[in-house]
Amino acid sequence: MPSWIGAVILSLSGLLLSLPAGAEVKARSCGEVRQAYGAKGFSLADIPYQEIAGEHLRICPQEYTCCTTEMEDKLSQQSKLEFENLVEETSHFVRTTFVSRHKKFDEFFRELLENAEKSLNDMFVRTYGMLYMQNSEVFQDLFTELKRYYTGGNVNLEEMLNDFWARLLERMFQLINPQYHFSEDYLECVSKYTDQLKPFGDVPRKLKIQVTRAFIAARTFVQGLTVGREVANRVSKVSPTPGCIRALMKMLYCPYCRGLPTVRPCKNYCLNVMKGCLANQADLDTEWNLFIDAMLLVAERLEGPFNIESVMDPIDVKISEAIMNMQENSMQVSAKVFQGCGQPKPAPALRSARSAPENFNTRFRPYNPEERPTTAAGTSLDRLVTDIKEKLKLSKKVWSALPYTICKDESMTAGTANEEDCWNGHSKARYLPEIMNDGLTNQINNPEVDVDITRPDTFIRQQIMALRVMTNKLKNAYNGNDVNFQDTSDESSGSGSGSGCMDDVCPTEFEFVTTEAPAVDPDRREVDSSAAQLGTSLLSGSLVCVVLALQRLCR
Repeated sequence: MPSWIGAVILSLSGLLLSLPAGAEVKARSCGEVRQAYGAKGFSLADIPYQEIAGEHLRICPQEYTCCTTEMEDKLSQQSKLEFENLVEETSHFVRTTFVSRHKKFDEFFRELLENAEKSLNDMFVRTYGMLYMQNSEVFQDLFTELKRYYTGGNVNLEEMLNDFWARLLERMFQLINPQYHFSEDYLECVSKYTDQLKPFGDVPRKLKIQVTRAFIAARTFVQGLTVGREVANRVSKVSPTPGCIRALMKMLYCPYCRGLPTVRPCKNYCLNVMKGCLANQADLDTEWNLFIDAMLLVAERLEGPFNIESVMDPIDVKISEAIMNMQENSMQVSAKVFQGCGQPKPAPALRSARSAPENFNTRFRPYNPEERPTTAAGTSLDRLVTDIKEKLKLSKKVWSALPYTICKDESMTAGTANEEDCWNGHSKARYLPEIMNDGLTNQINNPEVDVDITRPDTFIRQQIMALRVMTNKLKNAYNGNDVNFQDTSDESSGSGSGSGCMDDVCPTEFEFVTTEAPAVDPDRREVDSSAAQLGTSLLSGSLVCVVLALQRLCR
């Protein structure tokens, strides 16, 4: 063969070899990856201009790559941060629901108590004048204890209310019998007749039932909002395991290393990664849903027979009605007490000579139903409950739904319409493995995340236990039973987690016991009759004794 022919063949061979070589160099450019990597805020000094051998990679496929070891480390950390932010953003609704509604309810209940105390004070000052003012600490103590109970204090409502009526009987008994002197021992004997004589009529019994159930429901509901808030805040702050971080890196940024920065993960691929990473959170769902169901049931109680607003609004009228009953029955009550406790000693003559105070107001101003209290919450209990019930229903199954919520985001995955043009963990192609079920035990065969199903997350288990304890408290409150709380009166309302429940106190299932509460007329029609009775009572002969007693007290 002539030498020139060999030279031509050699030249053509070099040309042919050079064309594919040039084309391959162009395909291996990392320009697009450099642009995407720089947009994340990383230094371009880390990234090569052309693909390099990938034997150094620890997570992504060890093929030709645009990633250095430093890039893989940084992108791995970036994937962890993005995942944590994703979970926090996705759970934002449930967290803000419990934070904002807890604030609203707490604000409302506190204002309700303040307004009820102010209303009673204003009415009794107008109605009884100095007579009330000199004995106002009895009523102030009542509201102090009600507030302390609501804020988590260790207060037995029934005992506290019994003590209030006993103290009120002692004070009134002295006022309606000013001609006698009563020792402390004698007054203690008088108080023992509270239940037997029923000097205040049926008001104490009815009010005890209404106040006890309403306050149990209100306090426990706010405590439930507190627990829901704390659990949601804690669970939304995830700490991904090393296996999860590897899977996140492979899903989110290995496309960068393969020169495919614009290709998004396949939706089903994303679901398996998220289900593996959030396996423990999904296990929270069962107890969370039971907790939400219990909250909804107590919310219904707040609307119905345990409505604290319908109890506290007219409490001044109710107590005034009780005082009228005592005035009208003063002769019979005194006679029976004298019979049981003995004849008291006469009072010094000086005490009976004092006159009534000029500012004693014998005219009772009826309650106007339109004068409803204006709270800082700017709403009514019915509106608050209607709102929270809607929000609570939307928060059910929130934790098991996290993977689906995250992976349906178009900015996160390629979506169902691009199943052939998405990143499957290895290349741009369809994702074939099946989707795992929810929960820790179902991740034993998860193809994307290495999950140790024998080691449940201790932190999540603590949240499950907190929910379980709170659910039992809500069940008790639903049935009108009191629950044990730690004394947290110096802290925010209901913030104590409580001491838990024994089996005989907190049932494991709801017992739907209908407890009849005395009917409370929402229009408060009984007020008019109460006003009329009081007007008559204040002009009665028994009131003369009260005025004479006032004369002695004022001097």
